[in-house]
Amino acid sequence: MENRGTRLERLPSLTGMRFIAAFIVFGFHINAAGLWPYLDVPFRQGATGVSFFFILSGFVLTWSARPGTAPTTVWRRRAAKIFPNHVATWLVVLVAAAAVTPATALANLSLVQAWFPGESVYFSLNTPAWSLSCELAFYLAFPLLIKWQMRRPWLVASATTIAIMTVPAIALTMPGPLEYWFVFVFPPVRALEFILGMAMARVVQQGKWIGVGLWPATALFVVAYVGSWYLPASFPYVAGTVVPLALLIPAAAVADLTGRSSPWRSKWMVWLGTVSFAFYMVHQIVIRVSEKFLDVHAFPLAAALGMFVVSMLGAWLLYRLVEVPAERLIKGAPRPALVTPASARTAPPADRRAA
Repeated sequence: MENRGTRLERLPSLTGMRFIAAFIVFGFHINAAGLWPYLDVPFRQGATGVSFFFILSGFVLTWSARPGTAPTTVWRRRAAKIFPNHVATWLVVLVAAAAVTPATALANLSLVQAWFPGESVYFSLNTPAWSLSCELAFYLAFPLLIKWQMRRPWLVASATTIAIMTVPAIALTMPGPLEYWFVFVFPPVRALEFILGMAMARVVQQGKWIGVGLWPATALFVVAYVGSWYLPASFPYVAGTVVPLALLIPAAAVADLTGRSSPWRSKWMVWLGTVSFAFYMVHQIVIRVSEKFLDVHAFPLAAALGMFVVSMLGAWLLYRLVEVPAERLIKGAPRPALVTPASARTAPPADRRAA
């Protein structure tokens, strides 16, 4: 499985899995809106999608990195991934409903809001954009981080995992709102997951994968996903599921590389994964508008299904009308097909209180 100096294989399962992560974020926000009590157990830990996207981002950027690529090229490509959808949804929310100060609006537009510990700033306007603030920091640092060869990637992964699990313990001494921001939002802390993803990519590239299959890794994640809710303090946000996620992503990649069975690389799953970033960026807007103008609690299940359908339609329109043409213009590249290989496009969720 070594890929040194050669063109790396595409990993379509990682694209398909992105939609699952985006969907549990959607379910988390529906649950937070109190629409349907039966959604509580399957979606109350939907904030875990943040870790998935951050680890995936580090994995995919490392996997697809080419020697000699200029930092400006990396930054332009990453900007082409996140800014078109972000600016479009920022404008929609700003014009439609938001009552924010000019400074907060500017912080949100420039994706620096996650650096400020006030919830009215980092969750302002289109709430999910806080995670893009973290991603932007990762992207800016990536040209330097990729020079790190990680000759012992398992050691890096272990040290990073320990650091991630230590963060909630450090935060116990902080006031509640500051504790939450430090553990869940603060970009340097969340960068640990990005580095973990980079280390797991090196594991696979260097042929050091330990052989955990996709289905055992999936089962381990499901158990951790449900069980982490019962951990104390801030440990459920990230620490409770980081190990299963760090195994699940490379397990899916190895399944693609070896041709083993994977439910995530079907044509439909890859299509859904391709539009998942747009879905993530519009779904919270749909939920808020629905709550404002409709009696969603009168028929909660129908309202939830309707929000999903509208969010998918909005995602498709955003993808076709904004994401693809803008990315093509910024990158100066040919228009991509609708079904694409895995990318580092991310759209993590907000935590339990984000809705």
